[in-house]
Amino acid sequence: MSLTADAQHSATFSWIPRQEDFDAFADLSGDDNPIHVDPEFSARTRFGRTVSHGMLLYTRVFAHLKALHPGRSHAVQTLMFPNPAYADEELTFSFTPSEDDGDLILIEVARAADGAVTLSGSCKLGVRT
Repeated sequence: MSLTADAQHSATFSWIPRQEDFDAFADLSGDDNPIHVDPEFSARTRFGRTVSHGMLLYTRVFAHLKALHPGRSHAVQTLMFPNPAYADEELTFSFTPSEDDGDLILIEVARAADGAVTLSGSCKLGVRT
């Protein structure tokens, strides 16, 4: 059986991160940069409010990939974070298999309100674990 035999179709999910999610991730990861956890500090930055940790977004991506492709390993991930994600603003997570390589999943997380991409990347699926 080829690795692409169990390829999934495109999938989309929504999530609204909360400040509590940012705070919990900061506690777990040790990344307590005030841009993520201090609303007063963040209000004085160019963002005007707290922004998500990039890796918090990726943990959601990873969970969805595991659900979409159970038993598949993740060989390689590429990630970019071109725009901030804010607390209390809905995000749309999109997963699309590459037309050229069914084992390559194209990933995009965008703010629902304005379509700004907050995470762009891909995941090369590996063998079944």
